[in-house]
Amino acid sequence: MAISGRFVALLAVAVVPTVLLGSAWAGLAWAGVVVLGAVVDVLLAADPARVRVERRMPRLARRDATADGTLVLANDGTRRLRAVVRDMWEPSAGHEPRRIRTDVPAGERRTARMRFTPFRRGRRRTAGVAVRAFGPLGLAARQRVVPAPGELVVTPPFRSRRHLPSRLARLRELDGETTLQLRGHGTEFDSLRDYVRGDDVRSIDWRATARRQDLVVRTWRPERDRRVVVVVDAGRAGAGRVEDEPRLDTFIEAALLLGALAAAAGDRVDLVVLDDAVRERVHGATRADVVQRFGEALSAAEPGIRATDWSLVPGVVDGITTSRALVVLLTGLESVGASGDVLAVLPRLARRHAVVVTGVDDPAVQRTASGAPGTTDDAVATRSTRRRRHGRVPGLPSGAERDVYRRAAAERTLLDADGVADVARRAGAEVVRGTPTDVPPLVADAYIRAKAGGRL
Repeated sequence: MAISGRFVALLAVAVVPTVLLGSAWAGLAWAGVVVLGAVVDVLLAADPARVRVERRMPRLARRDATADGTLVLANDGTRRLRAVVRDMWEPSAGHEPRRIRTDVPAGERRTARMRFTPFRRGRRRTAGVAVRAFGPLGLAARQRVVPAPGELVVTPPFRSRRHLPSRLARLRELDGETTLQLRGHGTEFDSLRDYVRGDDVRSIDWRATARRQDLVVRTWRPERDRRVVVVVDAGRAGAGRVEDEPRLDTFIEAALLLGALAAAAGDRVDLVVLDDAVRERVHGATRADVVQRFGEALSAAEPGIRATDWSLVPGVVDGITTSRALVVLLTGLESVGASGDVLAVLPRLARRHAVVVTGVDDPAVQRTASGAPGTTDDAVATRSTRRRRHGRVPGLPSGAERDVYRRAAAERTLLDADGVADVARRAGAEVVRGTPTDVPPLVADAYIRAKAGGRL
């Protein structure tokens, strides 16, 4: 049983006769009438157990985007249902409205529209719907949770989608689908055509030239139906926060953009989410379903405290393909100690595959190392001069010393990252480094360069 605000208001009226008449019996009599009315109201209310709930909603929704759903309430009882309904979703599902008022005659059904704006990735669930059925007086209600399990898979926001059209245009240029002809790109034979001044002489087909008695060149196009393996680091490297979001979110954005681009180019894309074990896999995604399948697999990815076991990667890649592939390791290159495991597997991968490894730079560290106002020697000198003018103790103040140490630590961090990147390059990998917003398009550019250079 649940009471309404109307019941509380009427019960509060009992104070009036008590104060005006100076008799508590009048107040108690009024309270008794109100309580009796609430009991009668509960007896006349519809039975929530006779309510059926149906859901009509999408299975997938993008984080920070809006998805619409429908809740259908069917009254199978014999009394009119005057109810307040609350769907019991997790708060991060962002569902609105939180409470729905409905009036359903016996034997009929009503539809309520709901809107979801989830703000967290993962699987959002609800166990049922709480139905509070009021009587005709609106004083009290019968309450019950009607089982109606539901699930909404919240996929990553894919903010890097804005970079996709420009990269697709560059792929079309490589493939000869636009008027711009790029000479010498690609490794797969396409056709023969007459020689034009500026063509690479290495492309001349001397046999065809001898037959036609005129210079003929071969044209090439990037190979199709190649393998791209994207490995997302879901270990402790992805837990570090850069610009108020974990590095894992940057890895996810890069994986989605690369997957959509490679699938559009006709290549087969595989995804591996890894920490100390393989957590998720997507095999052979196509252009039609790559974003959906990648998004669903990455929706539940959360950075943990486990160290990533990079020794598993060569075996996983060999299990996907025995031919040459582009292997993209989405991780963070920080220091030799933190990145030693991934550096150890790069030579083995690079012997058979084209390898790209990422590094995520923190803009705050870059600003500190470059001497941004408030953390540089200039700011330190300004504060020191100001204190000397006022006759205070000469020398660097403690706050200035902290700024100096902070800048030195930032420079040391960047030098360590540069050193790790050099080791990775010597191992045969291409290193892509940038801020969280720059890494996804840079990874896409690395894929385009591999296609254009015939390394894939």
